[in-house]
Amino acid sequence: MEKLIITAAICGAEVTKKQNPNVPYTVGEMVREAKSAYDAGASIIHVHVRWDDGTPTQDRERFREVMDAIKAEVPAPILIPSTGGATGMTPEERLQPTELYPEMATLDCGTCNFGDEVFENTMPTMRAFGRRMIENGIKPEYECFEMGHLDTILTMAKKSEVPGAPMHFNFVLGVPGCTPATVANLVWLSSAIPAGSTWTATGVGRSAFTLAAPAIVMGGNVRVGFEDNLYLSRGVLAGSNGELVEKVVRLARELGREVAGPDEARAILSIRPR
Repeated sequence: MEKLIITAAICGAEVTKKQNPNVPYTVGEMVREAKSAYDAGASIIHVHVRWDDGTPTQDRERFREVMDAIKAEVPAPILIPSTGGATGMTPEERLQPTELYPEMATLDCGTCNFGDEVFENTMPTMRAFGRRMIENGIKPEYECFEMGHLDTILTMAKKSEVPGAPMHFNFVLGVPGCTPATVANLVWLSSAIPAGSTWTATGVGRSAFTLAAPAIVMGGNVRVGFEDNLYLSRGVLAGSNGELVEKVVRLARELGREVAGPDEARAILSIRPR
């Protein structure tokens, strides 16, 4: 079994310091959390950015500032900027970080309920995102929140509307209004991807670690972090993203799976050197 790739989603667009005071907003706080996650064993940092007051933004220059600052402190990890942004943002806003030519970026695979809001990803939007990633040589992380998202993106790949094989998927399960975070759903999704693909499991909220464990055993990869879950255990707020990563590392150790470093992750994900 290949080594385990751990992704840390360090802040997201929705969580706030009122929910957990350790959620990062400023550039310095982002660097602190990225370093804590990397030091604990994460080889990928999933990046959303905020203004200093916590307002989510997709501003290209803010992404540049945050990502350059992270690379200056910890140059090794893969940085995956979000093109999801926050609900209500336009496709043009959301695409801005792809102008920085990152190694990877997220590509959301369909519209879905997102709590009380709707996360809109129309077919024209996804085609535009796929075209941009093909043009800029960016490997997508295909984020699937619903079962139908997987079929949609596989059909688009067959039509060369998005980058094709080898593909990497992130199954984000447990978002209110979307696919529940069950082992059965994870098995179904992971068994339906093309041969040679890789995948990550993201369990939202209380599902963070109950989904991580089966993903580790099944040969998948794991994402944790403040974007998805603010608690280390029931009622215990995590002090950092690093604490959440450390828990996954402990699970992996107990289950007999080694953890990949950044260069090993690049090889597993077939990321082409720039």
